Amino acid sequence: MRDWSAELVAEAAGARLILPPWDGGGAEAAAPGPERVVIDSREAGPGALFAGLPGATADGGAFASEALAAGAWGVLVAPAYAGPVTAARGPGPGPGPGPGPGPGVILVAEDPLAALQSLARAWRRELGAQVIGVTGSSGKTSTKDLLLAVLSPVRRTVASRLNRNTEIGLPLEILAAPTGTEVLVLEMGMRGAGQIAELAAIAEPDVAVVVNVGTAHLELLGSVERIAAAKAELIAALAPGGTAVVPAGEPLLAPHLRDDVTTVTFGPGGEIRLDHVEGEHVEIDLDGTPLALEFPFTQPHMRLNLLAAVAAARAIGVLPRGRIEAVISAGRGERSRLPGGITLIDDCYNANPISMHAALDDLVAGAAPDRRLVAVLGDMLELGPRAHEFHLEVGRDADRLGVGLLVTVGSLAAAMAAQFSREAHSVADAAQAAALVPSLLRDGDIVLVKGSRGVGLEAVCRALTGAVVA
Repeated sequence: MRDWSAELVAEAAGARLILPPWDGGGAEAAAPGPERVVIDSREAGPGALFAGLPGATADGGAFASEALAAGAWGVLVAPAYAGPVTAARGPGPGPGPGPGPGPGVILVAEDPLAALQSLARAWRRELGAQVIGVTGSSGKTSTKDLLLAVLSPVRRTVASRLNRNTEIGLPLEILAAPTGTEVLVLEMGMRGAGQIAELAAIAEPDVAVVVNVGTAHLELLGSVERIAAAKAELIAALAPGGTAVVPAGEPLLAPHLRDDVTTVTFGPGGEIRLDHVEGEHVEIDLDGTPLALEFPFTQPHMRLNLLAAVAAARAIGVLPRGRIEAVISAGRGERSRLPGGITLIDDCYNANPISMHAALDDLVAGAAPDRRLVAVLGDMLELGPRAHEFHLEVGRDADRLGVGLLVTVGSLAAAMAAQFSREAHSVADAAQAAALVPSLLRDGDIVLVKGSRGVGLEAVCRALTGAVVA
């Protein structure tokens, strides 16, 4: 937004503009706009627009004066903070570089978050980029990462970072995209009905990718049919002529498919499917057209995610070639070597029944018979009345697959041990697990660490990476 004037920024946000008293009477038209948008006043400085958003414990608007004092280009606040911030701004120019009104611009909106979202939608339109929205009960972050790897060699592509897939994170990611961006890949998360629709209204996707439909958020939505409907809000947001990428043969999504958009299916029985796999060599059938790739991830769920990414890329006119060099976000199954030849699989970012079973399959796949398999599994949250049943199923799966040692973390996960026939330990929380697990390991073990975000199993991974096992 560097080329946008303060007046244009205010108009795009639907906000009232209060220029500094030293703006020179109309200099705002030629002044540069903000370089970035932040919501943490500690990150504010020259070139930054600070959005003071209400939070659970504090209102960011209360820190707007501090942001201006740090040299911020401007602030976006609710009306209650307009007077105090204007008074605190003072009568003279701030320390920012360049002519015109910044730093010191004040944008006032009844709902600063809605204004931030409107600003992001306007910037998305200004970019003119093609937008791919990605959602799903599991695998959406990995699919987003794979799309970035597939597209970036041939298109100027920006993808959501970390877990910025919410009503706050998504607009910030759009606003962080530089001029010249050709493709935006935006992950979309949800906690309930209507939230994907809210995100899609900001992003205005050209392609909608639904990786899968599972039981995550069952407690909040009540049934898998309602979960599917919530995910399908992304399909509903497509303009006529857009493209929906969905798993082949998923009956839960069938009621939400549209005649006025192109639907592309992936996976077994789909239009985009695996034809042959040998090690890292993957041959894909693109509805009758062969495509050969080198893909360094051998897990079945990662190969499915690759198919979804290839389908979405093809929808905007890109076909990948050669080797797919993807960097998968932290905590999504990354492997590392520890002392004693131990392998750690850090998949602790989140968990639900689909992703838990996939992670156990990954633990077992390709493991030498002389290496013990260890699973440190935490609670799967937000599963509703069937939570106990889902945890029992994971315990049975771990036992069937030959896991040699099971450590459960949390009251829900303890049910897994009841279905496990080999050595098992149950602890109350991640701190206890972090203290226990290093002492249980042997040289050569392969260790999976996975649980819902709220369990905090990063503590176990930190304990293992710092531990020396005898």
